[in-house]
Amino acid sequence: MADITASNEGFHGYEKPPHISKWEAFKIFIYNPEKGSVLGRTGSSWAKILLFYLIFYSVLASMFGIMLWIFYHTLDPRVPRWTLDQSLVGNVPGLGFRPWPNDTDSKSTLIWYRGKEKLSYKFWTDTLESFLDVYRRPGLTPGRGQNIYNCDYDRPPGRGQVCDVDVKNWFPCTSENNFNYHQSSPCVFLKLNKIIGWQPEYYNETEGFPDNMPGDLKRHIAQQKSINKLFMQTIWITCEGEGPLDKENAGEIQYIPRQGFPGYFYPYTNAEGYLSPLVAIHFKRPKTGVIINIECKAWAKNIYHDRKEGIGITHFEILVD
Repeated sequence: MADITASNEGFHGYEKPPHISKWEAFKIFIYNPEKGSVLGRTGSSWAKILLFYLIFYSVLASMFGIMLWIFYHTLDPRVPRWTLDQSLVGNVPGLGFRPWPNDTDSKSTLIWYRGKEKLSYKFWTDTLESFLDVYRRPGLTPGRGQNIYNCDYDRPPGRGQVCDVDVKNWFPCTSENNFNYHQSSPCVFLKLNKIIGWQPEYYNETEGFPDNMPGDLKRHIAQQKSINKLFMQTIWITCEGEGPLDKENAGEIQYIPRQGFPGYFYPYTNAEGYLSPLVAIHFKRPKTGVIINIECKAWAKNIYHDRKEGIGITHFEILVD
């Protein structure tokens, strides 16, 4: 009995702590005056853990910064690491047209206006003026046009130079002439997408043309070769109505300044101030009051045509009321 009493006396040091409410327990957790702790940690404990995370994140940020610095020093600011077949862009340029319709339906390719009504065709002429502004004022390009060179087939650009695209004299497809929209014979501009390092393969001979190349273009290429063999170094362009009725309604088409993109603009190297070559398509006498489906193609040995992907080909409609 004495042993049991002695044993019970030994438990006096492990008495159950006094009961406190949840609110009191929360206040003690926030600040415990007996231990001098805040949120369960003393000042020295907080200092140690903050010092640890400060050093940890400083080292982590330094390692990330060093790796990023090394990575950027392996890149060329003008030429991407992956080009042509290795890039997402691919190795065949797409063909585009301007003016682009301002439509809520992004798939719309209809150029429509009412004859000689200025308010009707103003959107299209304003769009073209905005697009051609950088061509008309070379000072807007990076480098302020200081490296622009007057190229020709026998005068390709030198290192660091870019070729001039003088659209100011492409009458009737000029801003001063409203791009001939007021005469119900509008102009549409074509351009190839820029692909760094892409070099066209020309049809240097008048044989071996693809079967689907229009006969008019074959004759034109042969004629250009007889004038100057250097003219063969051109990415040729054709535009025509998609169907027999469209061809008839489209009427005569004029290419300004020539029927293609000169080869001295290629390869594109992302040189400062470079501007893509353009071709103006002038519809001389399109039939009014009907929608005319137009299909334009670029021709080179290493350009194939895929309308769905917009490669080497473009489509739009013209409606002049």
